[in-house]
Amino acid sequence: MADCKRYFIFYCILVLLCVLPILSFAQVVSATASDSSGRSCFFKEIPYSELAVPVGLITYGILARESPFLKNVDEDIRDKLSKGSVRKIKLDDFSRFAGTAGIFVLDAVGIPAKHNLRQRIFTAAVSNIIMTSTVRIMKSTIPVWRPDSSANNSFPSGHAAAAFVGAELLWQEYRQESIWYGIAGYAVAAGTGYLRVYNNKHWFSDIAMGAGVGILSTKIAYWLLPLVDNRLQDRGKNYVVLPSYNGKQFCLNASINF
Repeated sequence: MADCKRYFIFYCILVLLCVLPILSFAQVVSATASDSSGRSCFFKEIPYSELAVPVGLITYGILARESPFLKNVDEDIRDKLSKGSVRKIKLDDFSRFAGTAGIFVLDAVGIPAKHNLRQRIFTAAVSNIIMTSTVRIMKSTIPVWRPDSSANNSFPSGHAAAAFVGAELLWQEYRQESIWYGIAGYAVAAGTGYLRVYNNKHWFSDIAMGAGVGILSTKIAYWLLPLVDNRLQDRGKNYVVLPSYNGKQFCLNASINF
């Protein structure tokens, strides 16, 4: 239990180290166009009820590091999904980016997102920066062997974290159009997590922790968005996004006039 508390405190400090520099920068930027009373209401306007799912997933991941019962659950799930699987499915290396790409591709093909291009670039960038920083630091400081014993950086799953960042981005941008966009994003993210276990690269608790980190990182990015929104508003600036194919891979080329 002492180790669980240590992991939880470590995670909280890690998130603060990632968020505070961004928050400080955002407050400086917003000072040019917002009064102090507006900024003081920032934390009051955060929908803390949305923390239930990511915090629950993160708590599960932390408890699984020390709980014999949850470790057995990890092993049982691994045995049922990956035992005897000879052929590995590498789709998870690509599906983790589907949600993040989707918020730009869908808007480019005529399905309007909730926020403009600059706002989406901000939320996608900030959420991925927080997620990537958190995952990399945790991997390097909390050694957990992968199920296939290939490395001791299993916790948490970076693939799952990236996939759930994309899923939450889709949910935030397209739930006003149809909830099915968000549901599809979460289905792809869950499938990515499933494949990580099937391919014997992660434990279930790694997936749960990665999912919690990914969702929370994206929510933090959207909570920060109003603080810099005055600098991100699209004031009639032009942009063009064009897909291309070079015979081997698909690409998106963007041209933005600031």
